[in-house]
Amino acid sequence: MVPVTVTIFTDMDFPVDMAVKLAFGTNLLVVLPTAMSSSLAHHRRGAVWWRAAIILGVAGAAGALLGSTVTSRFIQGDSLKVAFGVVVILSGIRLLTGRPPSIEEEPKYSPLVWIGVGFPVGFVCGLIGIGGGVLMVPIMALALKFEMHRAVGTSTGLMMFISGAGALGYILNGMGVAGLPAHSIGYLNLPTWICLAGTSVGMAQIGARMAHRLTATILRAIFVLVMFYMGLKMIGVYDWLGWPL
Repeated sequence: MVPVTVTIFTDMDFPVDMAVKLAFGTNLLVVLPTAMSSSLAHHRRGAVWWRAAIILGVAGAAGALLGSTVTSRFIQGDSLKVAFGVVVILSGIRLLTGRPPSIEEEPKYSPLVWIGVGFPVGFVCGLIGIGGGVLMVPIMALALKFEMHRAVGTSTGLMMFISGAGALGYILNGMGVAGLPAHSIGYLNLPTWICLAGTSVGMAQIGARMAHRLTATILRAIFVLVMFYMGLKMIGVYDWLGWPL
């Protein structure tokens, strides 16, 4: 959603800095109901470890609030687009090249480790306006030893915390900014949020069902392809090549 909304706002002749921050704030609030819908679907299939999701999510929420504040006040839009693309591509490379762990038992209950992971990941998510799954799934699958379906399912639970806190940061820090589009609350554009949230909530249920019909290898491959597409789009590679993607 971030690349799409950045393109929409820049095509409406809003400055890149404002377009990116509007995209980040609006996207994060779209993630909240979408993650709620998706986590419910994954929960029904026993794929959400709620204890891990809550601890990772609360720690991530604190980081996301700080990250969104830093972005809103101190970082320019062009730099944010590139940073978004680089982080997503690096995560995709790590997930693509990392050897999937052989899962023979449930990952250990490690609250201190989860807090140590959740806060910096949340900070980066707030910084570049993402809900957390694109970063947390590789970390859970490769470092925390979560089985791939469990990593995807649990990530939807923690994303509720990170997205809500990150969106709040963009709303609060965007208050009083001149030139925002109509019907905006800080860096949250309500019409855009309604359109995206209204369609994505239902699709999250379909996506969760599809995920559990795919093998872990196929699910991982799809995840990596989406990450590379998003990263290259935000860096501007397709524009340089003249590709209409």
